[in-house]
Amino acid sequence: MSGREPDLAAQQALVTLFRSGRFADLEAQALALARRWPLHGPSWNFLGVARLAQGKDAFEALEKAATLLPDDPTAQNNFGNALKAKGDLDAAAVRFSRAVALRPENARAHLNLGAVLLDMGRVAESVEASRRALALNPDYLEAMANLGTALSLLGRPFEAEPLFRKVLAARPDSPEALANLGASLSLMGQPAEASVLLREAIDRGFRMEGAHIGLAVSLCDLGEMKAAEAVLRQALEIRPGSLEARTILLFVLNYQSGRSSDELLQEARAYGTQAASQAKVFSEWSNRPDPERRLTVGFVSGDFCQHPVAQFMVHVLESLVEDQNERIELVGYYSRHHKDAMTERLRGFFSRWRDVAGVKDEVLAQQIRSDGVDILIDLSGHTAHNRLPVFAWKPAPVQMTWLGYLATTGVAAVDYLIADPLVLPETLEGDFTEKILRMPRSYLCFSRPDADADVSPLPALTRAGVTFGSFNNLRKLNDEVLDLWARILAAVPDSRLLLKARQVTDPAVQVRLQAFFAARGISAERLELLGHVSRDAHLATYGRVDIALDPFPYPGITTTVEALWMGVPVLTLSGPNFMGRQGVGLLTHVGLEDWVASDPSDYLARAVAHAHDRSALGRLREGLRARVQASAFFDQRAFAGDLEATLRGAWRNWCNQRGCVV
Repeated sequence: MSGREPDLAAQQALVTLFRSGRFADLEAQALALARRWPLHGPSWNFLGVARLAQGKDAFEALEKAATLLPDDPTAQNNFGNALKAKGDLDAAAVRFSRAVALRPENARAHLNLGAVLLDMGRVAESVEASRRALALNPDYLEAMANLGTALSLLGRPFEAEPLFRKVLAARPDSPEALANLGASLSLMGQPAEASVLLREAIDRGFRMEGAHIGLAVSLCDLGEMKAAEAVLRQALEIRPGSLEARTILLFVLNYQSGRSSDELLQEARAYGTQAASQAKVFSEWSNRPDPERRLTVGFVSGDFCQHPVAQFMVHVLESLVEDQNERIELVGYYSRHHKDAMTERLRGFFSRWRDVAGVKDEVLAQQIRSDGVDILIDLSGHTAHNRLPVFAWKPAPVQMTWLGYLATTGVAAVDYLIADPLVLPETLEGDFTEKILRMPRSYLCFSRPDADADVSPLPALTRAGVTFGSFNNLRKLNDEVLDLWARILAAVPDSRLLLKARQVTDPAVQVRLQAFFAARGISAERLELLGHVSRDAHLATYGRVDIALDPFPYPGITTTVEALWMGVPVLTLSGPNFMGRQGVGLLTHVGLEDWVASDPSDYLARAVAHAHDRSALGRLREGLRARVQASAFFDQRAFAGDLEATLRGAWRNWCNQRGCVV
């Protein structure tokens, strides 16, 4: 027997105790051997495993084992798990990578590596690690679940869905399996089945806030906003500090009619208070307070991909780079894992680009400070993939929100909100925690679509009746909106309604819509329900619409501009707040003030009157694109100049506060 290790019988005894699950005895025996032979790595490893199995602290024992057994994949893997449990993900990834290198045929090591990479936000690498685990063990359910989660984060739920179905088939009683499949189906635009699965996961005791959030999103897609609100409030009972639940709650409340501005402001402030409590707010910055120097402007968004925000931003960024480069340097912070051709196009406009999905708030805040950002602009508000909690840290001396969200953030550290006089008059400033910066003409700039789609002749000239249409997300089509649209169809003989939205491919959604209209005397034959199509086909579909109908209280922006571009006038309802006045601004810019209704009765009357004047509709269709091209929201170069001047004014204010003479 060597003096550096116990005899074979003692070592075999450890193996026997481990296999029999006698972990208390294993701990005692391994501890005795480790004390007598402190350089014997397996004793330390068994000691750590025994303590882990009993819920005890095993870090020191596993660290000792990994040090003594640098070429043992099991010891490296076990210590990786201990490091992960401690929150040291970088060190855990090193150990798991070492275990993979030492034993590449071990599926568990690949799985563990994939899981920690996912936690670190290195999602694409996680996909590869999980695929390797499945190649070694095709029936590895944990690897399927891990791979499905990673694919969902990359915006590939259609690839994730069959993986989650296999896991659920093998584990039909697993709340986690139910929740994973439900979340994937929600992303795929199948909210009916998604909501059933997610509710079942919750009923089976799945108390993770993510299941409640997923259920709320599915309910939104089904138009059940009140139910979604209730589920989100349950999520906040589970974890009162959940900023994700609070941000989605704000989004849900904005979809509901009848919510007072005071209530919405109060909920936004509650979010801001919670965000501030989780941040270490900076009060000093090293940025030089020179009012006329070149500014470093950071844009934070989860929508630097094929998304409406990107469509409004792409030519603005292009013009800023071409015309304002000596005045502004652009830095991009992209907070989504999914990337596409639009992502690569946008990346080219920024002098520095940071992929920050999964990056912790404190780390991102420090990164923004080290980048020397003077003005930090949020483009998401309370929409998906936002990083508003980072703004609560105040990493830049001047911070503002713009474009992606149509209400206050509630975050005290966000100084300004960018708008214009038409959509946000002075009388509405009390609805915001931010000060209002008004662009001189329009706060939006429409980018000419890349798709080449010509304006078609008026469909009503060759069809029996007028076709009304809406291409808005189904979440915006609440019962009040749909009821009014049913009344319009009843008042305009032979008319039909074309609804195009991702969610209407769900058969349950189609049945619900048809039943809703049938109860109001509108047959299913008068409804056309279309799902997602390609970008080219999307614009071309406007060729089937005579009049676009804008929902309320959450109107369209992208859909309104696209309709106008395709020669389709939009009927909108002037709302009581910033969000509700989006159509007012856009239609005023193209001279369509007579398409702005003051209340639902006026909306109905104007819809009927416009539908009966087909000659006027035909003339308007022929000239509408020219109006758009001549409008304030189409002139990208003038807009870029206005934006630079607006940002410069905010920067000068900060310099003045620092005692710099302008």
